[in-house]
Amino acid sequence: MEFDWSDEDRAFRAELRSFLAEQLPEDWDELTKEGPGGAAQVAFSEHLCGEMARRGWLTQHWPSEYGGRETSAWRHAVVGEEMWATGEPRGPRYMTVNWVGPAIMRFGSDAQKELHLRRISRGDVVWCQGFSEPEAGSDLAALRTRAQRDGDEYVINGSKIWTSYVDHADYCFLVVRSDSESSGRHGISVLLVPMDTPGIELREIPSLLGKKYFHEVFFADCRVPVDCRLGPEHEGWSVVTQALAYERVGAAHYQRAQVTLDRTAERAGELGLLDDPGILERLGATQAIVDVARLHTFKVIDEREKQLPPSPSTNLARVAGTWAVRAVAELTFELFGHEGLEYGGFADQYFRLGMWAGTASGTTEVQLNLIASRHLGLPRE
Repeated sequence: MEFDWSDEDRAFRAELRSFLAEQLPEDWDELTKEGPGGAAQVAFSEHLCGEMARRGWLTQHWPSEYGGRETSAWRHAVVGEEMWATGEPRGPRYMTVNWVGPAIMRFGSDAQKELHLRRISRGDVVWCQGFSEPEAGSDLAALRTRAQRDGDEYVINGSKIWTSYVDHADYCFLVVRSDSESSGRHGISVLLVPMDTPGIELREIPSLLGKKYFHEVFFADCRVPVDCRLGPEHEGWSVVTQALAYERVGAAHYQRAQVTLDRTAERAGELGLLDDPGILERLGATQAIVDVARLHTFKVIDEREKQLPPSPSTNLARVAGTWAVRAVAELTFELFGHEGLEYGGFADQYFRLGMWAGTASGTTEVQLNLIASRHLGLPRE
């Protein structure tokens, strides 16, 4: 693997940084205080993504027929790094670019591609994901939300939990059990559900991460056309697998960790803490954890650039990224004590991000189980 960036990528990074410096408002830190699900940040993401789309940046790694410029996977990684370094101002739209769009490209009908991909590329649509359920947690294959076929429609009943951005979403990438006699990974389908469909109810879940960040979503005799289904009926697990492979490294957590670690080291210097060899050792060890997370993510990007199929590398990268976030958050709190507890301060914001990072895209524990079975070949008990 070549670890240096190309001249073109370095030039693009510099241009993107200048763009962000111009676009981000002066009170950006205040807007993001309530976490990435806050209404102000979501509203700003529409403006920012529109500006990125007009420059051809938002989906530049996509095929040209869907609004892209067919740049490399590395160019998309540059965008991810710079966005997460500034608190991810793309908001929920980073998710649609990263994995919703690619899933529709691979499994969607011509009509679905025409309906959805150009909108995603323009940045004028918000999606949420209907994965986790109250009785299933991160065991996605244990889902119970049903979609009963009734002629040319599905009738959906059930609920999803821990759903972010749903109060702003236009569509839900919904995973359902379409075969009532099935279990596990069989009999699952994916539906692209408009959120204004009758029969959908939202309830906020109060959270330390921020106001209106998580919701429960209830479906009561919610009817959607069969042509909302993505991929073959009852064979949605392959669609889910593809989506998760992209989702697990969609957020450049290592880059946000690096920015926070740099600020932590700078503040430690201001407080005279760098004279302590123990603190220097902790800073160095935490830096190593961040570097490992970056390396694992780069391996996944390298595989994508070479058009290799998804591998356990995505699970390794996901776990490494989570550990980097937690290591930096814990170190920051330890060094600054009560100062780190100030609401809205960078330590407080980052610690709340660390709690979210260990659960989104599948919990760290689930990823470790997948690594044990798929990467190490350990038997299941």
